[in-house]
Amino acid sequence: MSAHQAAPTATPGPATKEQLLTPPAGARHYTLSSVAGKHGDNWAWTMPDGRTAYRMSMNLRGWITEVDALVTLGADKRPTAIAIRGFTDSGDATETFNVDASGTARWQTVVDKGSAPFAGKRYNTYGGPYLMSELDIGALVAAGDKGIDMLPSGRASITIGQAVEVTGPKGPEQVRLGFVSGYGFSPFPVWLDKDNGMFGRAGIVSLLPEGYEANGPKLKDAQDAAIAEAVRTVARTFLSPANRTPTLVDNVLMFDAVAGKYLPGRAVLIADGKVAAVGAAGSIKAPAGAVVIDGRGKTLTPGLWDSHLHIGGDDWNLLQNVATGITNFRSPGSMIDEAQSMAKRRAAGELVAPDGKVSVIVDGKNPLAAQGAETVSSLAETIAAVDRIKAAGMWGVKFYTSMTPAWIAPAAAHAKKLGLHVHGHIPAGMRPIEAVRAGYDEITHINFIMMQAMPQAVVDKANTAARLEGPAQYAKDVDLDSPAMKAFYAELAKRKTIIDPTLVVWESLMTSDGSAISPSYAPFADVSPPSVARGWRTGGYPLFGNVTRDDFRKSFAKMAGVVGKLYQAGVPIVAGTDGYGLELVRELELYQQVGMTNVQALQSATIVPARMVGMADTTGSIAPGKTADIILVEGDVSKDLGNLRHVHTVFLGGYRLDGNALRTASGLQGMPK
Repeated sequence: MSAHQAAPTATPGPATKEQLLTPPAGARHYTLSSVAGKHGDNWAWTMPDGRTAYRMSMNLRGWITEVDALVTLGADKRPTAIAIRGFTDSGDATETFNVDASGTARWQTVVDKGSAPFAGKRYNTYGGPYLMSELDIGALVAAGDKGIDMLPSGRASITIGQAVEVTGPKGPEQVRLGFVSGYGFSPFPVWLDKDNGMFGRAGIVSLLPEGYEANGPKLKDAQDAAIAEAVRTVARTFLSPANRTPTLVDNVLMFDAVAGKYLPGRAVLIADGKVAAVGAAGSIKAPAGAVVIDGRGKTLTPGLWDSHLHIGGDDWNLLQNVATGITNFRSPGSMIDEAQSMAKRRAAGELVAPDGKVSVIVDGKNPLAAQGAETVSSLAETIAAVDRIKAAGMWGVKFYTSMTPAWIAPAAAHAKKLGLHVHGHIPAGMRPIEAVRAGYDEITHINFIMMQAMPQAVVDKANTAARLEGPAQYAKDVDLDSPAMKAFYAELAKRKTIIDPTLVVWESLMTSDGSAISPSYAPFADVSPPSVARGWRTGGYPLFGNVTRDDFRKSFAKMAGVVGKLYQAGVPIVAGTDGYGLELVRELELYQQVGMTNVQALQSATIVPARMVGMADTTGSIAPGKTADIILVEGDVSKDLGNLRHVHTVFLGGYRLDGNALRTASGLQGMPK
């Protein structure tokens, strides 16, 4: 049997890249690509024994996935045995599924195991090569409106929409857009071929047959337009005149973000999209036709800011952001056309979304370039990219890890001359203080702050997985109170350099072992689709060398501790998630754990980011004349930041939006814990 025909064998821990299947010549070949270039490959072929084999290899900016799968199909074409091996940036990808002679299905992953009657159901894998999703598409089309019951739980269905012509090695072809429901918070798009099989998927990163990659942007535009139409209908329900009548919230605990205080017994009147009046409880008379909300037992705060929310490509997620209390954002990297589309549709009342500012990523042309970035190969091209960002009306430029360090200072100077905010990852070969001295206004992610204390070998490879693996290995040994680190904090404070830590990203990667859902997501697990909740239970970043999970956890504790040291030194902190947005309250809880007060943590998600983007005159606090971007939550936030998850009402530009209705529309099935 040749190398590509070798069946999986049991190995301790995840299979290595060398142990995985090798696709034969003639295997069906799909690629993973974006406007920045190619990021990976997917193959499929038939084994001599009739099983279907899959192999996937992907490198997204140094995050590596190497997995394979062998699938046995039953007489009805349902998979009756699946074996997945390999690893992802979330850990060991090993997974098995099989149906025994009695019709009992059994499955095991690194995070769960179970059994159930197979009956008429299909197994939804925890992971595996992306191309494996083709196994379910034809069955979903055949099932029609009744859909298909899934294992371990859930129900999936597909709706089919418009046709689009694509061009590739076979010439012009018609593909049709489908939306699959039941796997996530919202329907996800997939493209079907003439036989109702999966043609591919389009997005910021597209999975398409080799030779069809150029069709990715066209297909993405078509599906984005279809999603926009669906969201427009939802928006008109929420953004109606009936929801913009005056509202009086009386006798409520109010967070004064500017003064940094919780004020009991307050009354707030909202009218014509603004805060009309603020006073003592009972002191404001409700105008005719106003809705009066009893604020007892509740807290009124400025709407939350997520300062690391990559908007674009998922209108449904924007709706969910609002449902979870996020009324404002700063996107540290969106594609220009998507940002412009969102702003236009939001202004027209066709999209329920937070309001905010957008940066665009600029990265060096490199296999490790950020997907969706403006890629450049010279200083002149960098300057031209900055000019395009300014001309498009964007707020900032975000430089990335594959940039040539020598280009940063002149490009940053040019950006600032144009009035753009300058921030980003730290280019490989630079330390964070060098980037700040070269013109950065802000540093993104706490791991890049930790690069100040990393060995040079780690710094030199910061555009690879070393940007996580270095801090994971060495951060535990860093003395956060050393003279060098104290001098670093002091210089950042003197320069008023802003830090966007995104601790929640690193907590999930570094502390998880598959035994529990990350604290970021645990409060939402019971009100989320089963497959989403299952996906949140990750095994953590793969261990390497002699580094243990305990080492990872100790290093994360140091990385979190840096946030406390920075804040104590006077460095501004803005809270962001780099995720769904659901993680934002956990980010604030982590800040409190490392020494910030409840008030200081909440300011990092209200008035501080509003000041950062120049919107503090209109948002970020509750005061007469300001835009009514406000949330009313159940419980006393002064005693527990977790109560911010218990959204009762969202005021978005003055529209009064019911929390339960928002959650339902965005795929949440109730109030989170």
